[in-house]
Amino acid sequence: MAADNNKIDTLTAPLWQRLDGELTVETMTRLSSDEMTLLAYSILREELLEGGFVQLIQNGYGPFIFLNPFAKAMRLWGLKDFSKWLYDARGVYEQSRGELEQPTESDDEFMALYEQHPEWDAYDDWFVEAEPEITQAVCEAFELKS
Repeated sequence: MAADNNKIDTLTAPLWQRLDGELTVETMTRLSSDEMTLLAYSILREELLEGGFVQLIQNGYGPFIFLNPFAKAMRLWGLKDFSKWLYDARGVYEQSRGELEQPTESDDEFMALYEQHPEWDAYDDWFVEAEPEITQAVCEAFELKS
């Protein structure tokens, strides 16, 4: 797994540099659609491995992942099962986003969201198990497009 970490970090480091380390509407225009797709995967991966979908959505990345053509891009990159999983997760996101996108006032309030939204547990678990293969496939697909 460490090799995959190094690979994705190696591929995304120049992208973050081009964005001056900040992902904004303005800086996004500096990247191609394939570069944005790789960066989106990198963000998704980091958030899910660290704190799951609850954290990803709390940190404001729900619309970035689910309301953009990220799942379609993954399908076009050949990651069909991952794409289907993302489309399925979008349905859960649509149902829970209202509450999960509300800012929390404390760590306790944030942690309570995990208990209040167990519907994300299976998605988080699936990704943790599948992540090494997905990351490798994403890196290989990106390199073929570069």
